[in-house]
Amino acid sequence: FLLKLRESMKVPDILREQDFYAIQHLVTAVSSFSASNIGYFANFNLGGVMTQRLSSALRVARETQACVIGSGVLAEVPTLFNDCFGAQEWQPLVVADPRTMAVAGESVKQALGAESMLLDAPQLYAEMVHVETVMARLAQQNRFVPVAVGSGTINDVAKLAAGRLGRPYMVVATAASMDGYSAYGASITAKGLKQTFSCAAPRAIVADLEVMRLAPPEMVAAGYADLLAKVVAGADWLLADAIGVEPLDKVAWGIVQQGLREVLAEPAAIAAGEHGAFGRFVEGLMLGGFAMQWLQSSRPASGAEHQFSHLWDMDGHKVNGVAPSHGFKVGVATHYVAALYERLLSWPMERVDIAACVVSWPELAEIEGEIERLFSGSVVGELAWSEIREKYVDREVVALQLQRLKQIWPELKMHLREQLLTADEMAQRLRVAGAAVLPEEIGIASGAMAQYARRAMFIRRRFTIFDVAWRLGIPL
Repeated sequence: FLLKLRESMKVPDILREQDFYAIQHLVTAVSSFSASNIGYFANFNLGGVMTQRLSSALRVARETQACVIGSGVLAEVPTLFNDCFGAQEWQPLVVADPRTMAVAGESVKQALGAESMLLDAPQLYAEMVHVETVMARLAQQNRFVPVAVGSGTINDVAKLAAGRLGRPYMVVATAASMDGYSAYGASITAKGLKQTFSCAAPRAIVADLEVMRLAPPEMVAAGYADLLAKVVAGADWLLADAIGVEPLDKVAWGIVQQGLREVLAEPAAIAAGEHGAFGRFVEGLMLGGFAMQWLQSSRPASGAEHQFSHLWDMDGHKVNGVAPSHGFKVGVATHYVAALYERLLSWPMERVDIAACVVSWPELAEIEGEIERLFSGSVVGELAWSEIREKYVDREVVALQLQRLKQIWPELKMHLREQLLTADEMAQRLRVAGAAVLPEEIGIASGAMAQYARRAMFIRRRFTIFDVAWRLGIPL
């Protein structure tokens, strides 16, 4: 309706945010149509296709009602809050850390006339202790809802705190560092384990490009790596779908993968913060979360590459006392997984001896022993054992899976080649974006990656290239 109205008015293709907002309010008043699932677009040109992608994604998002992306849109926070939460029903509580409070939190606080709380720690991570701190503050007022002003850590902490109290929340993004703003679920470390806790996505999202451009360059690089990971994550889903483990959802697939290559083709422009490229990049990050909302699963945006990152989180991996960013870990893992896919694509599938593969397939008791050796009785090992019990299949099923794989391999191989980038191309783009490529760059020895891959395979029940390589005997 809005697009048709714009055409009938012969308005220029790029509407100012306040103009588009005014039209939306007119639609609301005339038709009693709520703000739910309307995409608000900002004063930069995403182009018709990109705008349609965000609008379509919002229509299927289960929790997010509005997403504002653009330059100067921080000023829209009060109006958006009133539209999506109701000024009489909920009272905003700004949640930020010292840096994000300085770059955007104070402005948001003043505009909303809100109270605020700071999460201030020498090294602030998304840990359960911070979730409990925010919950305690929210519990002081039944009408408080968090307005998270920050990036990954602040967003996840506020999201889970709100979710556990049965309240909605809003996020004001301050860095294009990851894809979790719009995602359902929060990735939090609890009892030494990095876990994804079920909780609702934000009801409203504001992403002011001028604010996000102020973030350190390495945060943008991390976001680019997180978006690049969707390439290999998509390949993992193609594998799982092809052999009948997990069907591909066309809606979620289209939200993430349609247009992804075009966005990823501009790493230099993204790193430089060029207006159009940076806006399309931020939109790409948001789309991944909307796909997760639709499917209620991280499958559309996460595969083997994220399992490396989760494992390193669980291991407490740090370099000089500081944990590498999620995006840098995912970027290194994405490059490694891309190389593993090259080995799979060159594997002589027509000569695979299924009977021999089945004979070498271990019994569950054997795997339990391997997990004990790999994890030395740690709490991560307990998680691995519970996950592998869910994922494990017997030899009869393995035989059927491999028969199916051989049967469809020519067509599947073609689809995988269309989906993937080479490891060299991945490395080149990560370098241009400013992200890490080699394990040593995040304090991991290259020679240890194969064992990390083996361990990562066990900590999640998700079917990935790890599981195909395991069945075929391809070295990790």
